[in-house]
Amino acid sequence: TMIKCIVIASGNDASVAMAEHVAGTEQAFVERMNERAKDLGMKNTHFVDCCGLTDSENHYTTARDVATMSRELITRFSQVLDYSSIWMDTIVHNTAQGSSEFGLSNTNKMLRTYDGCVGLKTGSTSRAGFCVSSVAQRNGITLISVILGAPESKSRFADAAALLNYGFGKCRVYTDENQDPLSAVPVSHGVQEEAECAYEKSFTYLDTKGADLSGIEKKITLSEKVKAPISAGDRAGSADYYLNGEKIGSVDILFTQSIDARSFSDALAEIWFAILSGGEKNS
Repeated sequence: TMIKCIVIASGNDASVAMAEHVAGTEQAFVERMNERAKDLGMKNTHFVDCCGLTDSENHYTTARDVATMSRELITRFSQVLDYSSIWMDTIVHNTAQGSSEFGLSNTNKMLRTYDGCVGLKTGSTSRAGFCVSSVAQRNGITLISVILGAPESKSRFADAAALLNYGFGKCRVYTDENQDPLSAVPVSHGVQEEAECAYEKSFTYLDTKGADLSGIEKKITLSEKVKAPISAGDRAGSADYYLNGEKIGSVDILFTQSIDARSFSDALAEIWFAILSGGEKNS
């Protein structure tokens, strides 16, 4: 409920209450905010409160830093988008005087006007102007657009939409699920003569220059032969991807099974089996 109040309706009082719950005091929480900002490389950011209402020259940030912070949030805690994409909701407020319902309406109007918008957060003060960090998803691509200091509410959304349109117009994503079969790799001195292998993961490449991705080529490189023992998860080779002759990425190919080295008794048993099998054929 508190997260909904913060993310949907910009509840500053809820932000302070959450800060006190997490760190004991708002100031202790702000210190942690500044430490985390430093860890993320947000060199042009400094917080003095947890919600941005303080009118202080010591409280500042940049569009790039807000984008960095937004990316970290939606990457590590993607469930925040489940909250920030809610248009309207009703919550119950329980007090000593009883329970009452009240509605929450999202301050991010792009949810209703921009295709694919799923968040993330608005903000405004007399000093900062109208601001928004907007997240939109289309065709497997997630983009973040940050607008600070807009003169009015509508213009921040219009500018954020223009940036997103530019991004979606330039960005293309290529995905190879790597479902094509791979040859087994010969194994020497092992209890088995071949080892099966598989791609470690699918391959995804994001182009931001409007390139034609239909010409991407994949080249498979596998070990010609390996010597036992091998373990499942050992590297067997790679799938390398090229665009216009330039390598754009790769995916490791891994062994899917473990194969022990042959012992002396294993080799002796094979020799006896070969002798006996040959004798039966001759007879």
